[in-house]
Amino acid sequence: MKAIGFKTSLLINEAESFILFETAKPTPTGHDILVKVQAAAVNPVDYKVRKNSLKDQIAEEPKVIGWDAAGIVEAVGEEVTLFKKGDYVYYAGDFTRAGGANQEYQLVDERIVGFAPVKISLEQAAAMPLTVLTAYEMLFDRFRLSKEKDAGKSLLIIGGAGGVGSVAIQIAKKLLGLTVIATASRPDSVAWCKQQGADLVVNHRNLEQELNANGYTEIDFIVDFVDLNQYWETIIKVIKPQGQIGSISDPKEPVDLRQLKRKSLSFHWELMFTRPMYHTPDMIAQHHILTNIAKLLDDGTITSTLTTTLQGFTVENLKTAHEMLESGKTIGKVVIKY
Repeated sequence: MKAIGFKTSLLINEAESFILFETAKPTPTGHDILVKVQAAAVNPVDYKVRKNSLKDQIAEEPKVIGWDAAGIVEAVGEEVTLFKKGDYVYYAGDFTRAGGANQEYQLVDERIVGFAPVKISLEQAAAMPLTVLTAYEMLFDRFRLSKEKDAGKSLLIIGGAGGVGSVAIQIAKKLLGLTVIATASRPDSVAWCKQQGADLVVNHRNLEQELNANGYTEIDFIVDFVDLNQYWETIIKVIKPQGQIGSISDPKEPVDLRQLKRKSLSFHWELMFTRPMYHTPDMIAQHHILTNIAKLLDDGTITSTLTTTLQGFTVENLKTAHEMLESGKTIGKVVIKY
């Protein structure tokens, strides 16, 4: 089968930042299903791994990455009970497992796979798993929010136009009834956040001032999808006493958690790969989340955040997708149709 990977960490514009090669089609065992990949999205985690995982070394075999995909089940392991050959599925995969979605066939544990939505394209479906799981787990599993007790409360989303921010706006608004404030600065990203359902969009460059100017001196919940170091001091100022803060970013400098004490604040990290990485007892929760979200995508409650589709499983398209993500200006999701 065809696969695209890299043997060393290079800048994306270098000739061998990605290489096309042939490898054996794997055979599923245990809880694994073998998926014929038909579409795969690219996320910031992809280019971060490409740039850093093989620095100053050359691997014998190319490293294949990719953590968002949709396709059709080709075969199943002997312990599989959730899926059968011919089922259409979508998933984000396992960060620690070799053999990502940038290949024609991929092994993935059934417990982190959902039935794909049927009323949208597989490209639209492939755009969703990683970001949906991240946003859903942050709001429901980490913050433990519910519509019954939290509807109407305020949520600030730092990085509203990105992949996670886009779907977090929708989940917060449609499923939890929160008042959603998102950050964006360019006219196109502001418009995108409003399209996703944000009640208010503020410029991240003047965050505290714009919040205050719009009557928000205290925010119930804040999630950071960009850079915790950059916004930490502002977050501490504007968060409501006994509020909750969450982040998915990778701060380069330590953050001072002692600043949480005065307001009795809670802080949460979210990594949607935790369940598959550690095979947690509730690992199958990701199957249920994705399958439920598929129904919401089919009935239009949630809409796909796909904005760019690249046609063809090629080195050139993978490089283009990485370039787009590395620019930091991407709105929504970029998907490659195989």
